[in-house]
Amino acid sequence: MTEAELSLLETIDSPADLRGLSVPELEQLAGEIRARIIATVAENGGHLAPSLGVVELTLALHYIFNTPEDKLIWDVGHQCYAHKLLTGRRDKFHTLRQHQGISGFPKRAESEYDTIETGHSSTSISFGLGLAAAKAIQGEPGKVIAVIGDGSMTGGMAFEALNHAGDLHKNLIVILNDNEMSISANVGALSSFLSRKMSSKTMRRLKDRIEDGLKLCSVGENILSVLRKSEESLKVLFTPGMLFEAFKFDYIGPIPGHDLPVLLETLENVRDNSPGPVLVHVLTTKGKGYEPAEKNPGDYHGLGPFSIANGKPLPAAGPPSYTAVFSKTVCELAANDQRIAGITAAMRAGTGLLEFSKRFPDRFFDVGIAEQHAVTFAAGLSLAGLRPVVAVYASFIQRAVDQLIHDVCLTNLPVVFAIDRAGVVGDDGPTHHGVFDISLLRCVPNLTLMAPKDENELRHMLFTAVQHDGPCAVRYPRGSGEGVPMDEELRLLPVGKGELLREGGDVLLLPVGNRVYAAMQAAEGLAKLGVEAAVINPRFIKPLDIELISSWAERCGRVLTIEDHAKKGGFGSAVAQMLHERHLMLPVRILGYGDKFIEQAPQQVLWKDAGIDTAGIIKAALELMQQK
Repeated sequence: MTEAELSLLETIDSPADLRGLSVPELEQLAGEIRARIIATVAENGGHLAPSLGVVELTLALHYIFNTPEDKLIWDVGHQCYAHKLLTGRRDKFHTLRQHQGISGFPKRAESEYDTIETGHSSTSISFGLGLAAAKAIQGEPGKVIAVIGDGSMTGGMAFEALNHAGDLHKNLIVILNDNEMSISANVGALSSFLSRKMSSKTMRRLKDRIEDGLKLCSVGENILSVLRKSEESLKVLFTPGMLFEAFKFDYIGPIPGHDLPVLLETLENVRDNSPGPVLVHVLTTKGKGYEPAEKNPGDYHGLGPFSIANGKPLPAAGPPSYTAVFSKTVCELAANDQRIAGITAAMRAGTGLLEFSKRFPDRFFDVGIAEQHAVTFAAGLSLAGLRPVVAVYASFIQRAVDQLIHDVCLTNLPVVFAIDRAGVVGDDGPTHHGVFDISLLRCVPNLTLMAPKDENELRHMLFTAVQHDGPCAVRYPRGSGEGVPMDEELRLLPVGKGELLREGGDVLLLPVGNRVYAAMQAAEGLAKLGVEAAVINPRFIKPLDIELISSWAERCGRVLTIEDHAKKGGFGSAVAQMLHERHLMLPVRILGYGDKFIEQAPQQVLWKDAGIDTAGIIKAALELMQQK
C-alpha cells in the first residue's frame, strides 16, 4: 500500500469525518485501518484478531450513530483498535499499550468516545441497560449500543442483563458480534445454538415447503396470510432469534459483518425504526484481512511482537515462562493421578491447559467465560473424589470470590486454584494487573495460599496443592522464570513452613514470590554498605510460618516486607498483624503498590516505580535502619 493510498485515514479526526464518505471510500478506509493495526501490533504486541474482525462493524456504527451522544460500549474492549483510530487517537496509535501511551482497552480519560473502562467480559449489556434507563429517567436523547461477542455471551452476567432488559423495555441496541471464537474456540450449548445459521436460499426452500403443505389444509390460507408478511418469523423460529425473542428482544439477523452496504442499511433501519430492546446478530471473521490470523485466530487473539511477513512471533530469549512450567507440571501430575482434572474459563492456551486438554480430554473442562460456574463446578468434581485444578488469571478469580468462599472453602473441599498473572502484568494495564488476590483470599478460612520464588518451587507447590486435603491456591507471575535448575522428583512442602535463605542481624527482609531474588540481590548490596540483612522466603502467605518469621524479626529488630501486590490487606499486612498479635512492637515497613490502580508499563518499570526492585529494597532498608 503506497503513501498516497494511505491518505484517507489521515483525514479522519473524529467519526463526524466518516459521515461524508461514500461506501467505496469506507471500504478503502477499512483496508487502511487494518494495515495500521497490523503494523502497530506487530511492533507493540496486542489483541490483533479481535480488532481485525470488527473493522467494518466499527465504521458502520460510527457512521450511522451520532457518537458520542449515542453511547457505544465495547464488551471486554480488546477489539477497540479501529475505534481508537477513528476517535482522535490516530497520531498516538503507535504508543498503543506502551508506557505512558494509549491503552489497549477503552479508557474514559483518553476520549469522550470511550463510554466506560472495560477489560473483563459479559458486562456491556448491563452497562448499556443502566445508561438507557438513566436516559429515559432524565429525558435525554440518544441511543445506547452495546457490542458483545458470542464468547462473552456465554457469561451468566450477560443473560442476567438480557432478562432485565426484556422486562424494562428500554431503548437499548445490542450488537452480537458472532465470530464463533472468544479467546479459545467457544464451547457449550449456546455456541452450538448460535451456529445454526440458515442461508437465505435454505430459508426460502423451507418456506416454500411449508406454504405447499398449508395450502392442502382448510385453515392453511389464514396461516399463510400471516406467514407471508414476514420471512423473519421463520428465521426467528429456526435460528438463534428464537432465544432472544424469548427475552423480549426484537431479533435481526444474522447479517454479514464485513459487507458495509448491508451493515449500513441494517443499522440505519434499527436506528430509525426500532425503539428497543433490539439485538442485531452480526457474523464476522476473527482476524479478517490477515491470513495467519484468519487461519489461527486463537493464536492471534493476544500476542507479542511478530513478523508481518510470516506471522511468527519474534524469538524470546530466556527461561521458560511460569505458565509453561505449570503446563508441564500439571500434565505430569495428571499422568500419575487419575483424580486430577483441569478446568478453564475459555483460556485453555493462556492458562497453560492446552496440552492437558489434548492428553486428558476426559478430565479437561472448558466452561466458557464463566468463572463463577468454573469454581462451583470444581467443587462438585471434588465432592465426588476428584482433585480439580482451576487455572485462572489473578484478575479473573476476582469474578468468583463468592463461589470460592461459599462453595469451596466453607465445606473445605480439595480444589486447587492455579492463579497465573499474579502481580503486575505489563502492557494490558489496570484491568488485568493481578494485585488484589492476596487481599481477597488470605482472609478466607480453610484456604492455603502459596507463592513460589521460582519455577522449580512452583512445581513442588503444585504437587503439594493436589495432595492437600483442603482448598489450595498457588499464585505465580506472568513471564519467564528465574532460569534455575529443575528437580526431576517432586516433593511435598511442609504446609506453613518457610525457608531461611540468608542470615543477618540488622534487618529482616520478607519478600514473597517473585520478589525473593530481588531481595537476595538487595541483601548482597546492603552487605557492601555494612548492613547485614536476613532473608526469609515465606513460601506460604497463609498460613504464615509464625515461629520462623517472628524469631528472626525479634533478632533483627526491623522488618521489611516486599510484594508484587497492593499493600492494603496483602502479605505485609498479614506479617504486621501477626507480629502485633505476638506483642513484637518492631518497626515494620511494607513495600508494594499504593491505594490506586496501576497503569500499563513493562513489569520492570512498575516494580521500580513501586520501589520493589533491588534498588528500591536497598533504599527502603537503609531508611528503616534510621528508625529506632
